[in-house]
Amino acid sequence: MKVLILGGTGFVGTVVAQEAASRGHRVTVFNRGSRPAPAGASLLTGDRLGDLSALRAGSWDLVVDTWKGAPSAVRESARLLSGRAGHYAYISSRSVYAQPAPPGGDENSPLVDGASPGAGEVPYPQAKLGGEMAVAESFGDRALFARAGLVLGPHENVGRLPWWLDRVSRGGAIPAPGPADLPLQFVDCRDLARFVLDHPATGGAFDLVGPPGHTTTRDLLAACAEATGASPDLRWLSPEQIAAAGVEPWSDLPIWLPPGELHDTMHSGDPAKALAHGLACRPAAETVADTWTWMRSSGWTAPDTVFGRRVGLSPAQEQALLSA
Repeated sequence: MKVLILGGTGFVGTVVAQEAASRGHRVTVFNRGSRPAPAGASLLTGDRLGDLSALRAGSWDLVVDTWKGAPSAVRESARLLSGRAGHYAYISSRSVYAQPAPPGGDENSPLVDGASPGAGEVPYPQAKLGGEMAVAESFGDRALFARAGLVLGPHENVGRLPWWLDRVSRGGAIPAPGPADLPLQFVDCRDLARFVLDHPATGGAFDLVGPPGHTTTRDLLAACAEATGASPDLRWLSPEQIAAAGVEPWSDLPIWLPPGELHDTMHSGDPAKALAHGLACRPAAETVADTWTWMRSSGWTAPDTVFGRRVGLSPAQEQALLSA
């Protein structure tokens, strides 16, 4: 199979390229060329916001698009490729659902307002839904919308799970956000990639995330300790103690959200449709261990900011929580 990946050097794009190449597919990535193509892939250079000339020739069985910016860029690529590509898989997000999404929400949940396939830079939920709409205009039922939940695993460039692994590896007293048995739901990037490549001729929307209760905060941190060989002193704190210290869920304490609407939106989705179509989710401990292996082999360093914000606790915040 000939696979074209629009992107291909970021988190999910890299993993899709690696998985496709490992299957013997002919893989081409299209991007600005600022980083080398993944092993086994050829490179076409251009710019989603201006120069698509490298895509004006050639044909592919499957296009995989990881773009998260202006929907108008997705519209242009989809229009250009519609007559020369069999199917188009757009890596979307469960953020396309109107918030707060109810517990047990699925692909039939209400969508956000204000999305347009021709929009420029817009907030992330409208960008992803607008991207879906842009692909649908040109590919119709030949389009698959991979509405990913929280994505973790090797090559993660946000730094959520890597932050926890790095912090746990250093041991000592660590603030642990409770309740300890709070369920967490995510998808390993490799399982996401496999689902997309397993369904090159499937259309429609799929919520790609592990089953509810795939792991818990306690089990995730225990897996971090096991993977790193550390013996941290976890100091469990209530959501009220965390709020009183001025610490923000999700950004200051990656992955964690306190019980309530936001937690239910992120960690209580219903992926029954994707599971019925063969989505296979590996154990959370495997995701954790393989991410640590990748961090050590790649020389991982924490990003300064992501989307303009620091990921993880500062030393002062950690001390404030420990004092609580």
